[in-house]
Amino acid sequence: MQSIICLKGGVARNETYRFSHPLTLNIEVGEHLAIVGTNGSGKSLLVDTLLGKYPLKEGTLSYDFFPSVSNSVYDNIKYIAFRDTYGAADANYYYQQRWNAHDQEDTPMVKDCLGEVTDTQLRDELFGLFAIEPMLDKKLILLSSGELRKFQLTKTLLTNPRVLVMDNPFIGLDAKTRDLLHELLQRLTSRSSLQIILILSMLDDIPRFITHVLPVNERTCGEKILRQNYLDNYVPSNIPALSEEKKQSIIDLAYSDQLFASEEVVKLNKVFIRYGERTILKELDWTIIRGQKWALSGENGAGKSTLLSLVCADNPQSYACDISLFGRKRGTGESIWEIKKHIGYVSPEMHRAYLKNLPTIEIVASGLHDSIGLYKKPRPDQMDICEWWMDIFGILSIKDRPFLQLSSGEQRLVLLARAFVKDPELLILDEPLHGLDTYNRKMVKAIVEAFCERKDKTIIYVTHYENELPASITDRLILKRNK
Repeated sequence: MQSIICLKGGVARNETYRFSHPLTLNIEVGEHLAIVGTNGSGKSLLVDTLLGKYPLKEGTLSYDFFPSVSNSVYDNIKYIAFRDTYGAADANYYYQQRWNAHDQEDTPMVKDCLGEVTDTQLRDELFGLFAIEPMLDKKLILLSSGELRKFQLTKTLLTNPRVLVMDNPFIGLDAKTRDLLHELLQRLTSRSSLQIILILSMLDDIPRFITHVLPVNERTCGEKILRQNYLDNYVPSNIPALSEEKKQSIIDLAYSDQLFASEEVVKLNKVFIRYGERTILKELDWTIIRGQKWALSGENGAGKSTLLSLVCADNPQSYACDISLFGRKRGTGESIWEIKKHIGYVSPEMHRAYLKNLPTIEIVASGLHDSIGLYKKPRPDQMDICEWWMDIFGILSIKDRPFLQLSSGEQRLVLLARAFVKDPELLILDEPLHGLDTYNRKMVKAIVEAFCERKDKTIIYVTHYENELPASITDRLILKRNK
């Protein structure tokens, strides 16, 4: 059989990127591989090794991309990773840039980033699947997290790769789009020479078109096995994701003596947001009472992130709207930072923009002052709180590791600890379980449930997966595009 990628006895030259044992793996023609494992197990490291990113000290790495006319990795393998969403624009992107019109002039339009198209039939199919047409005249920076995933998938598939590598491709997509993408990939793999490698954190969610599964655990690569054999032998862990002791310690946390007294945490009155010809929010009324737990939903591009940017005081247009937070109307002299002290927030946009390579505990500590990076040295008692929350999230052992050396799942846990560290009155969780493995998803959900048991804690929770919602949800807001 033809091996499109063949790694024999591979040992990286740099010790930082080595596995526990020499790597041997053949990916043969017609195979579609799912690489599965827990957060931090080495899944992305394995893919980077297969792509030749790290020179080998021992072993060999070879490719055979026939029937492609080129045998170069660059021409044949395309990799959609979590941080590649903006492509070339990623290097200059910063959190809140999406909401600041004066910093968008030099950012490209979607239509200018798609590249040359040779397969017009595939283009039309992808444009229809992902609703690309309405995005073409938008600045790339203005796309929502889900829209960016759709754009990147479209752009990459249009290059007609021999091998397509995707890191958790279904996260951030609404339910309808996830189903359509499954069907599209199934069709593409059956009618072309395209082969797919998926990096998956959810160990029990393997698409039908996958032929083989490769488990990775603690930088050890297991045997490649048939998909059905893997599913037949998969046994979910019955270990409680959050101990009773940790759960009770969250519930028993002491309350601050500097809480707001207002019964209304958020009040939006006829809020209207427009960018050029596009209406994002139209005369939206929304009142959140202290202690309520809201689920915020809507298809990709419906305006969820824009709405949250108003609540978090990140969007300059909030000053032109009738918005009150904790009983204080925006634009009446209140300090943004005084408001933010009472809000904990995590989102895909924040994760993508957080490029500070500080020790992990300093990333958590930056949540005390709502900074991207740590510019004010925390007191010893504040550092103790940071360590306490890191222990709750199971990441205390990596407190001294540089943030950018962590896996994307480990980074998400760090940013979640950052959102909780000041014990906020309003907790905003936008797709909080993105990229987390099955165990960590259960753990984070249990932490949120425990937090919800505390008096007067208010939550806005965004997800495209109904089973991710806490049981304590009391209210729902569903946004519809252009309405």
